[in-house]
Amino acid sequence: MAENKENGSETLSEASFIPESEVRTTTLREKLIVAVALLLGGFVFFTAAFGAFETLIQRSIFVALVTILGMAIYSPKGENKDRSLAWSIIDTLLVLTVIISAVYIIARFEDLMGGGLTPQATTADIIMGTVSTMAILEIARRAVGPIFPSIILITILYALFGQYIPGSFGHRGFSVGFIVETIFLSDRGLWGLLVGIASRTLAAFVLFGNFLLFTGAGQTFFDLSARLSGRTPGGAAKIAVIASSLFGAINGSTVANVATTGNFTIPLMKRLRYPSAYAAGVETIASTGGQIAPPIMGTAAFVMAEIVGVNYWLIALAAILPAVIFYLGVFLTVHVMAVQKKLGKVSEEELPDWRSALDWRRLAPIFASVAGIGIGIANGNSIQTTAFFGIVGMIIVFVIANLTKGDSIVSIAKRLISAFEAGGKGLVVVGILLTAAQIFVGLLNLTGLGVAITGSILSVAGNNIWIIAIIMAVVCLIVGMGLPTSAAYILVSAVFASALIQAGVDKMTVHFFIFYYATLSVITPPVCVGVFVAASIAKEDWMKVAIYTIKLGAVAYVLPILFILYPGMLGSGGFWSVVEAALTGITFTVGLSFLFGDQPIFRKIIDRPLWLLCIILAFIPSWTATICAALLVIGFQIYYSKTDKTEMSGESSASLSL
Repeated sequence: MAENKENGSETLSEASFIPESEVRTTTLREKLIVAVALLLGGFVFFTAAFGAFETLIQRSIFVALVTILGMAIYSPKGENKDRSLAWSIIDTLLVLTVIISAVYIIARFEDLMGGGLTPQATTADIIMGTVSTMAILEIARRAVGPIFPSIILITILYALFGQYIPGSFGHRGFSVGFIVETIFLSDRGLWGLLVGIASRTLAAFVLFGNFLLFTGAGQTFFDLSARLSGRTPGGAAKIAVIASSLFGAINGSTVANVATTGNFTIPLMKRLRYPSAYAAGVETIASTGGQIAPPIMGTAAFVMAEIVGVNYWLIALAAILPAVIFYLGVFLTVHVMAVQKKLGKVSEEELPDWRSALDWRRLAPIFASVAGIGIGIANGNSIQTTAFFGIVGMIIVFVIANLTKGDSIVSIAKRLISAFEAGGKGLVVVGILLTAAQIFVGLLNLTGLGVAITGSILSVAGNNIWIIAIIMAVVCLIVGMGLPTSAAYILVSAVFASALIQAGVDKMTVHFFIFYYATLSVITPPVCVGVFVAASIAKEDWMKVAIYTIKLGAVAYVLPILFILYPGMLGSGGFWSVVEAALTGITFTVGLSFLFGDQPIFRKIIDRPLWLLCIILAFIPSWTATICAALLVIGFQIYYSKTDKTEMSGESSASLSL
């Protein structure tokens, strides 16, 4: 324990993942933040229960609330920082303009959605539209940095002055009034489709995730992960893998995941003498998978469902096999490295108690939330109403469980109110990003830039699917550097997706392809925010952490290619297509895990070419190649098992046995 305290971390048995339910509010701004966050959380809960308002009404209320909250939370100097009197006045004027604009849109919604031509913008419209856009972009700059809003500004300038650009990328040019009509007086800009997703489906599940966290699911996930894998070789690393995958179901954010679980798992791995860079790399890649793991994936997955035009649950269903393969690859690579590096297990004293981890009071809200979602799906309810049923089930069981434990009604109510507040705050960045992204998409369609880029790609690559796919993957990784996953996905899919679709690839496959690379952009050097956060916790050079992250997540970088080769990977093509994809994916994953797993030196000359052969066979879409790869894997495991008993005494062998 003494050593633990010196490292500035708690033991796993002391770790707490239940947020504080009491929020101190001393200043007027802090009180405003709490009030608006509760109002936004209540708005989401109400519309999830009784249905959304008319399109423009729902979206304008949502934009107004996230703007107020965003401007209150983020000052020009950063989150929750003091601001000068001048900035306070500017922020107040921006917020008031957005509120007036929202009221104006609500008052005119029947006229704007009447089915006729978009009304011509007046001087007042131009002022309100311009200032509202400035407010959204300014909050985006404060919250996620200058890159994303700069892209939006460049798109606006392109719409204004595109007539001066020669060649296929030029256009006839649009006046300020016409651009304002698109952004402000229609459902193609500030009040567009992406804002609708944020205000309904996504908002409901952000609220659902916060209720899971505040009712103790996060603590339960971590304790169960520790008990299941802590006493195996490399146990601390495996705890990070399992816990981060479960936490991903709550927050869907790589950075938030690293910051939450990493503050416990990384110091634990370092205390057990795991290399610092390795510890940070394990946490980073494990946290990344939370965005791609159903049932509750990241923001981009909800956006994808709307863009592709399918129910979100079909997206979640299609994501199951890739997510399993992703985490299998990470887990196996961690296991192989742990055995070869002789990384230690977690002591029994460090681990949480089984009895408390399996207490019915802790498990009941989780099962109730799943049951609520199941009821919503069985009834054929909308996604947001399904989330509402899950929240209600969670609340009822949480109240009953805590009353039987002796907690007071007041303390229970405080925690539930805090969940509403956290849900409202959690919508700020998502809401602002999707509102800004909708401006980009609206102007992209207006100027025809997406069509021009698609034509250019097809003229260079012809109908060669792989050239187009490589271009898209590289662009996605580059664009995503420094951007949240949802923003990277929207930008790339809006511009490039149609090129691969026109080349003959299934629409859902294309969007999953982009989605995965957008997710990986968060951990890809040189700008890799997830790596930076983990490196700061580990107090290690970020480049060393990035190298380990890429080695541990090598499967993820190649997995989207398998989507194109094997349609069954996403559930298409029938039962046997899925079986072939699963078998191929597993053999490929095992091969890649052992290839990057640091085998003993005397094995490398023989082993690595054979593991490489397994990987190559996985890229040949035929049953013969798949069966050959599977037989190679089985043969290797028989060989390693014998080596365990004879030469290696089970200490440095990297068989799949835990």
